[in-house]
This record gives sequence, C-alpha cells and structure tokens, in this order.
Amino acid sequence: MAPGKAPSKGKTVKKQKSASERKQAVLKLVLSDTCAVCKTPCARGMRYYESMQQPGAVGKGVPCILTRTYV
Repeated sequence: MAPGKAPSKGKTVKKQKSASERKQAVLKLVLSDTCAVCKTPCARGMRYYESMQQPGAVGKGVPCILTRTYV
C-alpha cells in the first residue's frame, strides 16, 4: 500500500511485530554419535559426522534442525 493512502474499504492493515515480540527458533547442539543413529539424516549432520570420523578431529556439535523449538 502506498504511503499516505487510506486502506480500501473492508481491508485491514496488520501491525508488524517488533523484533523482540517475534518467536525465535532455538536448535539443540548434537554430537556425531546422535547424527549416526538419526532416523532422518540431514546434509549438515552427515557432513559433521564424516568430519568427526577423521583421526584427531575435535568438534563441539552441530545445530540439529529436528530439535527446533520456539521461545
């Protein structure tokens, strides 16, 4: 809608939520052993799993999209 124009009859204008009011997704960090037994493997998890199979690899986990919750 153009600025300065009133909304047409029967149409409502939605207020946009500020950034602090929006839901925020939170993903749990999982280790390679979790990715190894996952029923629905994702590309990110499999890439992490393969990199952790290398000798001397050190990892801190990867965010799992299947554990997404909203706060």
